[in-house]
Amino acid sequence: MSGIPRAPLVLGLAGLIPFVWGALSYLSGDLNDWGRQALGSRFVGPYIQLFYGSVILSFMSGVLWGFATKTSGSKAATCYALSVLPALWAFFMTGGGPVTAGTNLMYGFAGLLMLDAMFSYWRLTPVWWMRLRILLTAVVLASLAVGVYL
Repeated sequence: MSGIPRAPLVLGLAGLIPFVWGALSYLSGDLNDWGRQALGSRFVGPYIQLFYGSVILSFMSGVLWGFATKTSGSKAATCYALSVLPALWAFFMTGGGPVTAGTNLMYGFAGLLMLDAMFSYWRLTPVWWMRLRILLTAVVLASLAVGVYL
């Protein structure tokens, strides 16, 4: 985590809370019961992960769009086109029940990491970007895997 500015690191880690909470409340009946009573059934287990995961994939499309503004010409057109893929993926691929949606979100976040790597390779991201994205993606994938595979 060395070299990642404090604000993006703290905000990125805070953004993991719904994913981790979803996994924990999936694994623990007591947490699930408390969460349903205190927060509502939409905010426990895979349900919070699926909704929030779709939001985050869409948000990351906007981040990539911002990186695309750093280039021009045909490369910009390519970057803009690639930047909308995570949002489209979330829109079209998160139906069909929690296991299918969770699996598709996992593919979406893995694909997003590949897009992050491409934009980083093209030097459109901050130098610390991939260190942050690998960390966050690993936690997201592990959290989503709880609802998909357990």
